[in-house]
Amino acid sequence: MINEITSRSEFLSKQDADLLDRLDFIRLDVGRRQEKDRQTRLGQFFTPAPVARLMASMFTCHSSTVHILDAGAGVGSLFAACVADLCSRDKRPQKICVTAYEIDGSLIPYIYDTFRLCRSVCERVGVAFAGAVYQKDFIAESVEVLQDTLFSGEREKPAYTCAILNPPYRKIQTQSVERKLLQTLGIESSNLYAGFLAIATQLLAPSGELIAITPRSFCNGPYFKHFRQRFLQTMSLRRLHVFDARDKAFQDDEVLQENIILHAVKSTETSDYITISSSTGPMDDIVLVHDVSYEQIVHPKDPQLFIRIVQDSFDQEVTEHMALFQTSLEELGLNVSTGRVVDFRAQNALRSELESNTIPLLFPTHVKYGSVNWPGSEGKKPSALVDSQETKGLQVPNEYYVLVKRFSAKEEKKRIVAAVYDPTTMPGSSVGFENHLNYFHCNGRGLSPKLARGLAAYLNSTLVDSFFRQFNGHTQVNATDLRHIKYPPLQQILALGDKIPPEFPEQIELDELMKKEFFSMGDAKTNDTREKKIKQKVEEALSIIKALGFPRQQQNDRSALTLLALLNVKPGMSWSQAEAPLFGITPMMDFFREYYEKNYAPNSRETVRRQTVHQFLEAGLIVANPDDPKRPINSGKTVYQIEQGALELLRTFGTADWEMNLKTYLSSIETLKKRYAQERAMHRIPVTVAPGKTITLSPGGQNILVEKIIHEFAEIYTPGGKVLYVGDTDDKFAYYDKEGLAELGVVTESHGKMPDVIIHHTEKNWLVLIEAVTSHGPIDGKRKDELKRLFRASRAGLVYVTTFLTRGAMVEYLKDISWETEVWVAEMPTHLIHFNGERFLGPYEDNVL
Repeated sequence: MINEITSRSEFLSKQDADLLDRLDFIRLDVGRRQEKDRQTRLGQFFTPAPVARLMASMFTCHSSTVHILDAGAGVGSLFAACVADLCSRDKRPQKICVTAYEIDGSLIPYIYDTFRLCRSVCERVGVAFAGAVYQKDFIAESVEVLQDTLFSGEREKPAYTCAILNPPYRKIQTQSVERKLLQTLGIESSNLYAGFLAIATQLLAPSGELIAITPRSFCNGPYFKHFRQRFLQTMSLRRLHVFDARDKAFQDDEVLQENIILHAVKSTETSDYITISSSTGPMDDIVLVHDVSYEQIVHPKDPQLFIRIVQDSFDQEVTEHMALFQTSLEELGLNVSTGRVVDFRAQNALRSELESNTIPLLFPTHVKYGSVNWPGSEGKKPSALVDSQETKGLQVPNEYYVLVKRFSAKEEKKRIVAAVYDPTTMPGSSVGFENHLNYFHCNGRGLSPKLARGLAAYLNSTLVDSFFRQFNGHTQVNATDLRHIKYPPLQQILALGDKIPPEFPEQIELDELMKKEFFSMGDAKTNDTREKKIKQKVEEALSIIKALGFPRQQQNDRSALTLLALLNVKPGMSWSQAEAPLFGITPMMDFFREYYEKNYAPNSRETVRRQTVHQFLEAGLIVANPDDPKRPINSGKTVYQIEQGALELLRTFGTADWEMNLKTYLSSIETLKKRYAQERAMHRIPVTVAPGKTITLSPGGQNILVEKIIHEFAEIYTPGGKVLYVGDTDDKFAYYDKEGLAELGVVTESHGKMPDVIIHHTEKNWLVLIEAVTSHGPIDGKRKDELKRLFRASRAGLVYVTTFLTRGAMVEYLKDISWETEVWVAEMPTHLIHFNGERFLGPYEDNVL
């Protein structure tokens, strides 16, 4: 129960945090103990709380009775997020029903516990709740239900208003039981997750909503074509959310996968627009939102029904430009195939270097941007193939080809890497291409040199690479994908090839050539477009941020836009026109939207402040409240301004004076990057414990966390509180307000048993005892008893809080943390996890043993 919360919105936000963060705690613990082989076999990874919150927030359901389906429920994080979100709305449903499927019997008790938590949340706001869990195979059970409904009518088909899924991700073979079951419903799928989605759509009521987090692989490729056809005939896409970093959505399980969240409504009528949103990861509340016409996402004339994710105006421009090309490979008289040499099958015919009876063999390591480097020195791959009767079918004539890598590195900047294979630089009359290469040819023979150069240039362009990424969410570049791309007419490709020198041009030069050759006539939109100016100015701001020495965490679009706003530099303006206006966080975000078409969600303000503005302040790049230095930094009226010396420097960016001025500036002010490094190595950590009173703690260890406790935890959970004690491994009693503790009845000299931080929440008269866990353990049963004895004379109620830097650090101690205590994680500062008991945050009457 939550104590002394006056407003309903505050009550609900605390209740949501308590419910979901408690489940996240359980998720981490269960995931840690689960066997990896079993996890892989089931293909299920539990949903982190931030992802669950984001997914639940997408529902627009307004029914009086909401029936939620959660297939593959895990510990119940997804349906719990839905319950919390629905109960927090002004217009709440009268009743919420949940049907959960989970095949893993060890998780069923957790789901029942989650039902009890959900029921408690619902009861507090007058919403009825009912939950049912089935330890059954979702596919097998659903097939039986749907077939009975279809053929005999013996069973009533469920009519779910909402389905929320994190379906299992596992390939299913042609002869597998799951594949055959799905086929009985007319569903063709090569992966379990698509089968779950297809069934969920059949179980939804008309106008029912589906939210799911899945790999992005269903958006393109022949394997998912049948799924896309059925899905798009039945469901109307409303929103797609992408994570810019592929390792963030399920980082606790070390899953490296490009995931998306989709929101769709069961309707045959498509929406005019689809919302595309993006964020770096689930922990980043900076969400970029962009509305795109449906036809830009699913092209009406595309027989493959690829789902293209157009994230911003730059992507829209890419789509418009690519629409100008309508020539297919077949119309060009060209083909693309995968290399014929499969190394493990031709093992006996592979050689490390060229010999008298061998021919050149090319692997992806030999293919660079624009050209081939054979035999090269990279890796230990063979570079030759035995020339024999058995290998004749693996060879192609030694002529001009265009080679494209089938796989790019996971975080490589370019997805498509194309090269011209030049036969004049290679020995022999034949060559072999390994199976991880695609090669363009003309009915098995080579291309003309001019055509090869023009085609490679087109494929290597930023335009084609950006377009390819709109529908391809993985690192694989299949021959099928290359066939479905449209190309310029043959004469334009040849004209481009005529301008490509033997030494392939750099990317910027190549893109300029592309623009002149293909877009200079009849397409004025490409000449100094707003999108180009926006992109150029953001890139310039990024280069400034890097030059000033900011760490990688600040080298992003958010920081670039913040700098541009603080300088009032708009697209197309010169840096010499930079100004120094006063800007608050919200006006900055208005500036992003108005001038740079970056429409961030309103709840992104705190991220801009904490992860960009704070770092700019620390670096001395900006100053806070120059108009009123007495204004508190956490005031809603706080404004920021570029520092005068920095303004003068930045006005010279792009001029001959920039480099010299930059050196002068950096020599006079410590860069943020260096400052962070020095603090870790030698600087003590400053901590303000009272107005006008600052102490310094020894660097490293738990003191990094102690600083966050005082400056972040205290600000959020004990506003106006008084720090009475801070421990330091070097100085022992780094700060000790004896008089303040004595006024509360506490007198002690026992440093060894003191908690790391003590704060008196004066408004509520709570004494908050905080342990900072880095090397020593949390507040377990024994430690809680020690603290009870030590503070038994306290006239203030005792609250026990264990703190960690990260969720990962927390997992190790899950089983030890005492009930009726709180847990705070610095990387999630606005959330507090409560371990059972009656209250979310507050003392218990039994303070004395």
